[in-house]
Amino acid sequence: MSSENRGFAAAVQPVAQTVISTPTTGLEAGEAKIPAADRAIPAYFAKPAGRSNLPIVLVVHEIWALHEHFRDVCRRLAKEGYLAVACDFFARQGDPGNLEIEEIRKIVATVPDAQVLGDLDAAAQWAAKNGGDASRTAITGFCWGGRIVWLYCARNPNLRAGVAWYGKVEAPATALQPRHAIDVARELKAPVLGLYGGADAGIPNEGVDRMREAIRAAARPSEIHTYPDTPHAFYADYRPSYRKREAEDGWRRMLDWFRRHGAA
Repeated sequence: MSSENRGFAAAVQPVAQTVISTPTTGLEAGEAKIPAADRAIPAYFAKPAGRSNLPIVLVVHEIWALHEHFRDVCRRLAKEGYLAVACDFFARQGDPGNLEIEEIRKIVATVPDAQVLGDLDAAAQWAAKNGGDASRTAITGFCWGGRIVWLYCARNPNLRAGVAWYGKVEAPATALQPRHAIDVARELKAPVLGLYGGADAGIPNEGVDRMREAIRAAARPSEIHTYPDTPHAFYADYRPSYRKREAEDGWRRMLDWFRRHGAA
């Protein structure tokens, strides 16, 4: 693995030339341990140096777990004035860092939603004790993490807003993943902005349309924006799926959503 690609999951190598690297200049950033119910969870945080009482963003990774892209997302958010924290939500079940996709899927299938949501509670509490303002907490997540955003916004009444990037909205229920986004549409306690690709081969437009109708029927102040002819993972600048225009537009929409709903 080349030096410039260190920190990225093996399954996403080689890293695309479009990869973005955000410097830590003006930031306090690094590894952290989040005290959770049964153990300390590995995490990464970034925030503006020398500042406190900051709005908080919880960042939820894709199936590749907490690798360099999500550390960089935290730094990008810190440059916008946030305290951003991303946990490794697979830490109990295994490390996908050097595995191929089929082995990674086996790990992901063993991760209970209840565990992830509890770890998010712990991350929010940690952030509030380490320079964050608990009354201005938001969440964003990508792919696997996008689905979690919908679920957590139905759980935590203290959240201001959530932004779900191409998160799955429908799937068969299992013992560990008993409900999905469409099942909690009437329970959303924080408004969610969903960002989806119209050419996403893994998340059919029909399902996204059903989710859009479900939040409309529930009279919740959530929205879904679909980018036509855009694939899955269009924000992932380290992958060939990256679409610069849509990614930058989605980022602007996310920041505006946070501001509109008091998470800035």
